[in-house]
Amino acid sequence: MALPIDRNRGYRRLALGWQTAHVDRSIVAPNVPADDRLGTFDLATEQLCDELELEDVLVTGAAPGVAARNLELNGALLRDVELAGARFPRLDLRNCRVSGCNLANVAVHNGAAERCAFENVRLTGFSWHDGILRDVSFRGCRIDLASFAASRLERVLFEDCSLAGSELQDARLSAVVLVDCDMREIDLAGLRVSAGCELRGCVLDGARNIAQLRGVQMPYTDVLAAAGTFAHALGIAISSDEPAS
Repeated sequence: MALPIDRNRGYRRLALGWQTAHVDRSIVAPNVPADDRLGTFDLATEQLCDELELEDVLVTGAAPGVAARNLELNGALLRDVELAGARFPRLDLRNCRVSGCNLANVAVHNGAAERCAFENVRLTGFSWHDGILRDVSFRGCRIDLASFAASRLERVLFEDCSLAGSELQDARLSAVVLVDCDMREIDLAGLRVSAGCELRGCVLDGARNIAQLRGVQMPYTDVLAAAGTFAHALGIAISSDEPAS
């Protein structure tokens, strides 16, 4: 959905309204120059390599399976990029927009992403291990079978995303909001949730270690919809509604 930007204060206000509740979150928007002010970096002719720093650049092309250590991108727009299976130890993303890209099975260790937006990105099997996401939004992304293990997520929005079969093991969440997401079979072992975390319109069927969601906010109707999952986690046997004859 389109979200208003308060340009005077330099951040995007997330105002998600429902009939009975209102979510008000502040996520700092990426500061990416206009397209005509961006340089170009075509993966078909240029190579991602160790210690590379790219700033104010449009990245295009394909480099599946590439490996680059200490890669830094600032003020970058990644559009329709193919990086499936890439390996990025110590990736640093600042003020980046990622649109229509294939990042399936990309592995990032000890990475940092701040003021970044991902839209319609394929992140199946993606791994962001022992890193940090701060002021990051994911919209319309496929993030199934992915892992954010041992990572910190601060002021992060997942909207209309598939997180089915993914892992948040030992992750730490603060002011994280998930809206209309598929969270079936997600593994929440060791998850720690701080203030400001919400789930709205999410599917939790088969979620594992769901007790780790203690402290999140959910609409009453969503709690009812997930009652079977909560009951299973508590060891409650659901009996038949029909009276014994």
